Amino acid sequence: MKKSISVSVIGAGLMGHGIGQVFARAGHAVVITDSNKEILNMALARVESNLLDEGADAPRVLCNMSVEENLEIAVAEADLVIEAVPEKLELKQQLFSDVARAAPRHAVLTSNTSVIPITRIGEKLDSDARSRLVGTHWWNPPHLVPLVEVIRTVHTSIEVFEQTYAWLEAVGKLPVKVHQDVTGFIGNRLQHALWREAIGLIDDGVCDAEAIDLVVKNSFGMRLPVLGPMENADLVGLELTRDVHRIMFPSLKCNKTPSPLLDRLIEEGHTGMKVGQGLRSWTREQAENVHSELAAHLIKMTSR
Repeated sequence: MKKSISVSVIGAGLMGHGIGQVFARAGHAVVITDSNKEILNMALARVESNLLDEGADAPRVLCNMSVEENLEIAVAEADLVIEAVPEKLELKQQLFSDVARAAPRHAVLTSNTSVIPITRIGEKLDSDARSRLVGTHWWNPPHLVPLVEVIRTVHTSIEVFEQTYAWLEAVGKLPVKVHQDVTGFIGNRLQHALWREAIGLIDDGVCDAEAIDLVVKNSFGMRLPVLGPMENADLVGLELTRDVHRIMFPSLKCNKTPSPLLDRLIEEGHTGMKVGQGLRSWTREQAENVHSELAAHLIKMTSR
């Protein structure tokens, strides 16, 4: 990226502040906005904390960042708008309608949705705005996980698609092109196929949740950083891969709805780590350790 651009991030919560941090660290002017003033006011402090954890020059990055309560003002000079609000279709549709009116007509419009097809998000936009709408699915935490999925719809211009990819690559991310706008894109389709089978094994009484995590982290999970599934299939040979699939595929889960186990746990108030019980039991210390160990692991991996 030869020149700096103006980036507007809509949503200062779980993903937005980290996304803004990536562009600010690369020297670009970043404005973050959020309808929740409390979350917005915490954004720069959260970025500073991230940078200190990484041993980065926090003042240098923060001088490129600002917050703005007013959406129209926040996007008024944007070259790139990144939406990072909750996964509610109607909310995203209305937001992009508002942004398309307020942002410059050259601005690239991107959504950080993790599963909603970008085509549906852009349904209420005119043809010009739809041609500038592209998906950019970042992974949490966005300032540490390299991958960003770049999703093109049938309406997205090839120039916008390629420019978005180039911008992400230039700020140090590892973008991947998704040429069809399928629900969940690539990563989440793979991840949740695994989760469906894992939850099914628990619900069927084959094993408990702890066993699932031990198996994944201490077997094929250890290979994944250097051996992806397609590489592994070629490594063992496609004849063996086909033979295994013939035996195993008829027994795998193919549910089209979420597991009843999730319904039962949610009804009991066991919604996950935040309440101390989900598929597994958690103390506050255990939960905090998971967060800190994950951050340290990702920092180590990305700093090599």
